[in-house]
Amino acid sequence: MKAINLLGSTGSIGTQTLDIVQQYPEQFRVVAMAAGRNIELVAKQVRQFKPEMVAIADPAQLPELKALLTDVDPQPQLRAGSEGVCEVAAYGDAEAVVTGIVGCAGLLPTLAAIEAGKDIALANKETLIAGGPVVLPLAQKHGVRITPADSEHSAIFQCIQGLSHAKDFVIGKPDVGLRRILLTASGGAFRDWPVEKLQDVTVADAITHPNWSMGKKITVDSATLMNKGLEVIEAHYLFGLDYDDIDIVIHPQSIIHSLIEMQDTSQLAQLGWPDMRLPLLYALSWPERLYTDWEQLDLVKAGNLTFREPDHDKYPCMDLAYAAGRAGGSMTAVLNAANEQAVALFLEEKIHYLDIPKVIEVVCDRHRDSNNATPSLDDILEADVWARQAVTEASQNLDKRTLITA
Repeated sequence: MKAINLLGSTGSIGTQTLDIVQQYPEQFRVVAMAAGRNIELVAKQVRQFKPEMVAIADPAQLPELKALLTDVDPQPQLRAGSEGVCEVAAYGDAEAVVTGIVGCAGLLPTLAAIEAGKDIALANKETLIAGGPVVLPLAQKHGVRITPADSEHSAIFQCIQGLSHAKDFVIGKPDVGLRRILLTASGGAFRDWPVEKLQDVTVADAITHPNWSMGKKITVDSATLMNKGLEVIEAHYLFGLDYDDIDIVIHPQSIIHSLIEMQDTSQLAQLGWPDMRLPLLYALSWPERLYTDWEQLDLVKAGNLTFREPDHDKYPCMDLAYAAGRAGGSMTAVLNAANEQAVALFLEEKIHYLDIPKVIEVVCDRHRDSNNATPSLDDILEADVWARQAVTEASQNLDKRTLITA
């Protein structure tokens, strides 16, 4: 039985991870978990999975959580705030930590888990995008294995198992047989919209994904294709390929989750229905595969699988991500933080959808001369704070317009 700590238990990744634990009680158990502000759901999860330690984001909600758990036996240790989340990440005899916290907030807990010698099932892409220069050396120092738990990088990881040196795979170092990575993208909410119509986008439009059920922030990232740009950076850190060897292709059906190309041009792909549980399960069970009773892929039912090149005019965030990745250093942390802040302002209807790439570009340009090629953790955290403030300033200097609301 594998013991796990779970970060982000009430989010999409967290609830699906707990579904897996419930389905495979002889394979997995939850030792500790951290959650956001959905206290009632946290209490329900504690009753069902009986973790030894629980952390929540807001210390002010601790009395409410305690009241909901008065009759629970045994009582879990309760923690709160960022320090509490880091304590959960490093806690106990857990062998692996599932990082389901959204955004750069997942970086410090992931580092705490690595320092405690726990393997990482990585569902938080920002950990490597912002902190790759720190995370990878630390993981190698502590002998920690990182397995990707998002669909695209899991697909690549699964395909790599078909290469000759798969068992010797080391994060950040390319297999000699690997020539190219092809990341598939659904195209998001506006894949069938003409560019001219994007000026009419509302928040409601942007948070409606045609294929996946996800949180608002990641759904907006899918619409702008920034999610795929960020995944390009993550793939660079995970698999060690140059940016010229990592491509994006629009695949509206989301059946092929990504592909690899080998030196002889042969390609391997991983296919399946859109279901986040599969990459999560493989990240936890690797190198084994567990039998599931989930719906099997029926290619006849899936029908036609189509592909097209992404439109650079429709998806300027994609090019911003490639540029930041090639710049390296602290620039990727700035890109990630700038995007998080810009999307937050859009969701609050303080800027327009088309302003998201504009403010990100302004902030990245401002950082160019001060880009730190070998940033420390403090440098990364400082760049994160600076970028968020810079986005707010840049947004206030945009041409004023009437925001189209949902």
